[in-house]
Amino acid sequence: MSSLLQQIRLQARQQPESPALIGEHNCYSYQQLLQASQLLAEQIKAQHINTLALLADNGPEWVVVDLACQIAECCFIPLPLFFSTAQIQHSLNQAGVDTLMLGNDIPVSAELAQLEVLNDFADGFHTLRLPVSEGIARPEQTHKITFTSGSTGQPKGVCLSNQQQLKVAESLVASIAIEQPRHLCVLPLATLLENIAGVYVPLMAGGCICLPSLTTLGFSGSSLVDAQKLLASIDQCQPQSLILIPQLLDLLIMSVMQGWQAPASLQMIAVGGSRVAASAITQARHLGLPVYEGYGLSECASVVSLNTPRDDRPGSAGQLLPHLDIQIIDGEIHIIGNSFLGYLNDPASWHTKSVATGDLGYIDDDGFLQLQGRKKHLLISSYGRNINPEWVESEILAYSADREH
Repeated sequence: MSSLLQQIRLQARQQPESPALIGEHNCYSYQQLLQASQLLAEQIKAQHINTLALLADNGPEWVVVDLACQIAECCFIPLPLFFSTAQIQHSLNQAGVDTLMLGNDIPVSAELAQLEVLNDFADGFHTLRLPVSEGIARPEQTHKITFTSGSTGQPKGVCLSNQQQLKVAESLVASIAIEQPRHLCVLPLATLLENIAGVYVPLMAGGCICLPSLTTLGFSGSSLVDAQKLLASIDQCQPQSLILIPQLLDLLIMSVMQGWQAPASLQMIAVGGSRVAASAITQARHLGLPVYEGYGLSECASVVSLNTPRDDRPGSAGQLLPHLDIQIIDGEIHIIGNSFLGYLNDPASWHTKSVATGDLGYIDDDGFLQLQGRKKHLLISSYGRNINPEWVESEILAYSADREH
């Protein structure tokens, strides 16, 4: 049994009524979470489901499906709501999905409406049986396939085992060291970062997770369209932790400068996705926002390094998580340890011992990871100097935000 499931069982036995998941319309105690996950796992086994994809909004039931797949040892494929119809179909075909679960608020296309429906399979979902594609190749022990956004082409499937994901979660629990944290999920749960750091970490630490829908948070697709809804959700949850992308951090900084007061409960706002200027981190902290930058990628099961209240250097990507090592080759960061199993349908990528990130950087004398941009994104000045545009962009954005206020 995995360390995550062991911790949930322990909490269910010692503090059965302790809240685990808090949704808009329902909540799950640790005992209820364990029971619901076990029940769905039994149904997954009874239906001989091998590969299950989920397309649904944030909510407690999303987490139940994830845990049930772990218990049943069924391959789980979270699909982002912002994927196009073509990207979704591509992902289903590439992964050989035999069962698709759709949130009740997700429209069922005419093509899907013709498929077999598994009635009474799980409350809150349409569950459909799909014809399985032939010739699917994935590494052994593939328990989750996370697809890239596909912004530059078709989504690419990254294959991970449960052990690889939980190794990251265990390191984060130890590094962050917040006892029984109360976390608000702001990013879509199909985002690997929120899935691991926003769900597995609080549950492993005996905490609880606030899971409002993305609409309630003010999102439409992948864009925030109503900032006041996001602020209201933060006020209502009173979380100790959040995970943000830099654009959402900018919004919180602006909101504080316009009079919004962040909850005193906040102890850690992790921010990642692209480089954040040190000046933006300093400004946020001056305004009472406990912001800490991190770095990660799907091929390393999400988080690679992170600043924390105990080990912190603004402007860096933090220190490596303890289960990882690093090698710099021609300026490029290579991560050693906990590498992904490989890409879906690409056997040549399987069983690699390290991940070439494509990012430039180095480890400074105090052990903090310093990022210098992407390997292929270089501008050459008239003096022959290599300049990375991500560094320029982050500084311009920080300067522009400061000038506005």
